[in-house]
Amino acid sequence: MPKKHNIPVPVESKKYSIDENLWGRSIEGGPLEDPMYEPSEEVFAWTKNPKECVEEEYVEIEFEKGVPIKINGNKLNAVDIIRESNKLAGRNGVGRIDIIEDRILGLKSRENYECPGAVMLIKAHKALEQLVLTREELKFKELVDSTYADLIYRGLWHEPLREDLDGFIDKTQERVCGKVILKLYAGSIRVVGRESPYALYSKDLVSFEDKDMDQREIVGMVKFHGLQAALYESEKKKIKKKKKKLKNILQIHKNSS
Repeated sequence: MPKKHNIPVPVESKKYSIDENLWGRSIEGGPLEDPMYEPSEEVFAWTKNPKECVEEEYVEIEFEKGVPIKINGNKLNAVDIIRESNKLAGRNGVGRIDIIEDRILGLKSRENYECPGAVMLIKAHKALEQLVLTREELKFKELVDSTYADLIYRGLWHEPLREDLDGFIDKTQERVCGKVILKLYAGSIRVVGRESPYALYSKDLVSFEDKDMDQREIVGMVKFHGLQAALYESEKKKIKKKKKKLKNILQIHKNSS
């Protein structure tokens, strides 16, 4: 059927099951069904062999309300953003994922993915969120992200909860604006810089050289911060001491009888 309609079929598809779209490639089946089998280079098409990467590369990504809009200063539409990200990350060997998935029916399946652009964009996005969102927002968003992903994985796009979660996500992303600089090299990717007009980071307050903050002011807070835990430990020691005393009394009584 593919040949009849002039649809090109990669040679490796005869050995593996491969699905591909703009966001990434999935490769499974064949020798990959053995969890101990190391994927050979023939399964990869979008990512360069990390051993062949000889130079590091810096990439700057700019976000507006959580959405990437520029790469290295060039404004691009959403599709071109993903394509450019795939190209940049792929040529640096970034984006190879080998995992064991739990399918809906309970089966475990080994999946190999190539998604260089996705890995790079998500890495940058999370770095910017860490800069602008509060600690409580970040903690709760981990739960939201996990729940959202699970709903989509199970095909529940029209579940009302998905729309509810959209409300939270849209609100938090209003402040996710700014730039992130990434360093790519031989399959690795590191965040080396980030800035935002909504940053909650204060260099003056966090600096070791700041003399305006009196560290003695923290003593009272620390004393009461773990008060319940301290009371718990105190009561636990008392109970342990009582049990030991009772055990000794019983032993003395046993010996005397």
